[in-house]
Amino acid sequence: MSEQSRRPRKPAKPYRRPQKDPVRILAFEALRAVDERDAYANLVLPPLLRKAREKGDFDTRDAALATELVYGTLRRQGTYDAVITACVDRPLREVDPPVLDVLSLGVHQLLGTRIPTHAAVSASVELARVVLGDGRAKFVNAVLRKVAQNDLDGWLEKVAPPYDEDPEDHLAVVHSHPRWVVSALWDSLGGGRAGIEDLLEADNERPEVTLVARPGRATTEELLREDAAVPGRWSPYAVRLAEGGEPGAVEAVREGRAGVQDEGSQLVALALANAPVDGPDEKWLDGCAGPGGKAALLAALAAERGAALLASEKQPHRAGLVAKALHGNPGPYQVIAADGTRPPWRPGSFDRVLMDVPCTGLGALRRRPEARWRRRPEDLESFAPLQRSLLRTALDSVRVGGVVGYATCSPHLAETRAVVADVLKQYPEAELIDARPLLPGVPALGDGPDVQLWPHLHGTDAMYLALIRRTG
Repeated sequence: MSEQSRRPRKPAKPYRRPQKDPVRILAFEALRAVDERDAYANLVLPPLLRKAREKGDFDTRDAALATELVYGTLRRQGTYDAVITACVDRPLREVDPPVLDVLSLGVHQLLGTRIPTHAAVSASVELARVVLGDGRAKFVNAVLRKVAQNDLDGWLEKVAPPYDEDPEDHLAVVHSHPRWVVSALWDSLGGGRAGIEDLLEADNERPEVTLVARPGRATTEELLREDAAVPGRWSPYAVRLAEGGEPGAVEAVREGRAGVQDEGSQLVALALANAPVDGPDEKWLDGCAGPGGKAALLAALAAERGAALLASEKQPHRAGLVAKALHGNPGPYQVIAADGTRPPWRPGSFDRVLMDVPCTGLGALRRRPEARWRRRPEDLESFAPLQRSLLRTALDSVRVGGVVGYATCSPHLAETRAVVADVLKQYPEAELIDARPLLPGVPALGDGPDVQLWPHLHGTDAMYLALIRRTG
């Protein structure tokens, strides 16, 4: 079932507030916000949970269930749409979006959790009765009783095309990704079926929360004293929190001395910081710094060497987030709001430049599962000119002997190697350097010289990095 088969979003009709089951109503409200406002669940859900805790409606188990209902439903939306389609007598675009959200929540409970069948159906019908009315509750009841006749494997046998007939469509339904995303990821992997299935499965797993101890301000030893904290896999500054770990409860995070940052993002910053340069090493640039995670790590590393970081971000509100992330850094830094395609600094001003360019975000689908349903192939066309322009700015901004890091949180070849190859044709005085030795201990980094990280191989977001030295 294509993600485009859903009815275009429209304003929700008013619904009555429930008198019970605050967990499922909160999950429903989060899904409505994601659908109606193009919101992201990782931004919508925390304030809803915080408000529920303050009212005394939620305990830790309630918050965990609400989180699972929201993220599980969004991750498996494509699969659940196919199942629902098989159980209704109309196209999904003719089912009102609020009804579809209640149905999807119910299907996830039936097929994606250990909630008993009777409890999953009855709770979903009661939710429908409260938020949609008695008539629609009957419809929800009828559909979910049909869904309950099979488990997930049974439904996949019914609704997924055979692999031999259409491999990409089969994987799209089974692993709940748009077909074009499956195709793009498969091309980027360049391998067989096992690799793509492992990657798609990893995209549907809840990612760990990873912290970064900002050098000179916090240590991993301090963070490891927290409950449920374990060392990172690859970054010397990384600490992982076991499931249920709350970053906001960590004192160093509250004080800004540590932050939440995927280990792949840490590795990108570390590789650039450790790449050899010829000559002085005093001026660093983060040319697309928002929201500030990589900039904060780079600024701390620069401070240890007596270097200064300029963090530039086009959007003023995101520049504000960068300033907040860097506040308290022990060394010199500056944050500005500037367009990286029309930079205010002089060419050749920097020894190291990071350009983490805007992209489709296909490398972070674990964290933003709804993004897979919003992105379209044509989005690549809008990002391509910007990505090339920003890389040209980076190469113009670095001095001879300095190094540029081109990074993106997408493994799509059109956003990674194609961009680098096209721009380097215009810069014969620049050369790729091997990034792999700068990620010590990290396995399965390919043939180089660039690096592509993967959720299923490295436990990180699918970050891409190419390091380029200016030779003339």
